[in-house]
Amino acid sequence: MAMAPGKSTVPEFGEEVPGGHVDAPELRYFVMALFFIFGGITSLNDVIIPKLKELFTLSYTEAMLVQFCFFTAYAVIGIPGAMLVCKVGYMRGAAVGLLIMIAGCLAFIPASQTATYWQFLAAYFVLAAGVVIVQVVANPLISLLGKPETTSSRLTFAQGFNSLGTTLFPIAGSVLILGSLAKVSAKDLAGPALDAYRRTESAAIVHGYLGIAVALALVAGAVWMFRNRLPAEKHDADHSAGLGLDLLTRARFGYGALCIFLYVGAEVSIGSLIVSYLMQDHVMALPEQSAGKLIGLYWGGAMVGRFVGSAVLRKVNPGVVLAFNACAAIGLIAVSVGTQGHVSGYALLLVGLMNSIMFPTIFSLACEKLGARAADGSGIINVAICGGAIVPLATGALADVAGDNLGIALVLPAVCYAVIAGFGLFARKPAVA
Repeated sequence: MAMAPGKSTVPEFGEEVPGGHVDAPELRYFVMALFFIFGGITSLNDVIIPKLKELFTLSYTEAMLVQFCFFTAYAVIGIPGAMLVCKVGYMRGAAVGLLIMIAGCLAFIPASQTATYWQFLAAYFVLAAGVVIVQVVANPLISLLGKPETTSSRLTFAQGFNSLGTTLFPIAGSVLILGSLAKVSAKDLAGPALDAYRRTESAAIVHGYLGIAVALALVAGAVWMFRNRLPAEKHDADHSAGLGLDLLTRARFGYGALCIFLYVGAEVSIGSLIVSYLMQDHVMALPEQSAGKLIGLYWGGAMVGRFVGSAVLRKVNPGVVLAFNACAAIGLIAVSVGTQGHVSGYALLLVGLMNSIMFPTIFSLACEKLGARAADGSGIINVAICGGAIVPLATGALADVAGDNLGIALVLPAVCYAVIAGFGLFARKPAVA
């Protein structure tokens, strides 16, 4: 992201940037808060899926429609979101995104009152639309906070706060949402009794998202107060030409965008299946709430890995680290599928540790040397996040076809990681402008 002549960028965490810097240290906290919020909201889907699956007696494919609707928003909103940010700037764009997220949270109220599955799906789409705009802002904004050569490290550090949200939200959600499940099951009810059960049980979902809406309103107010803190930000005025799709003709960026698609798809697929996977008799045979709490280990591993990875990426080639982690993820999936009991369960949970540096590293490697077209690149990357809609749906369908055999379904995420390993090796050399 280019800056106006005579201006420099916000200094990296704890570093002094030669030539001066934008005097806006509060942006560091602002960006960390954004990563924390949209990370937590995204991972909360992993808790909601088994809840809705039980309430509406869904198949795995039908339950994965939650992720499909949530991540489809990335395909629909990604490029328009980037255009909005280019027009109004980072801070105002973030405020708009947060307001849309609040609207999505409030949309759960009528969905609960009618106890209709499609209305829950619509609420997830609106919520995700706001998340997309906020993420379009957050990723390139990190690039302004320090030197270009340490962008991978810095973005990985920021993603650590994203992982903090993904770790804490599912734990709280498991207690608040899964903990409310009654002794009776929806499959044993019919007619008015079933409708009443669904309304009562889905109220826990509403309470959770109302709390999130209040927190979002506070953050939105703070963002608006700082809306003029980046007067020197500059965007490519020609971003509308081809909506930035011409960037896909660059081999490095195109391959990277594909890997974002596959990475998010693999990460979301595994996260969405963890509760059901750990509940299986041959794995850990856990009750639903206990399995839900362990989702925190999956995302917690990503958090630890990102903070550690931010230091490793300063010393080791990012492409090599990416390839190593992707291969390790494949190995852990193989161990999980090939064993039973706690070894099987914890091997799958450890994939979260391998996921840790993947998104920020793929993003920074793909967008290297985009310059003033960073917002366009971020918009395309956010479209690619729709892999979280397609791959989990395909994984759920594979599980249904295999007779609820979740081990077979995990082959698809493993294939995704294989492609990512290839990109790591491909992008280990510096980009050519």
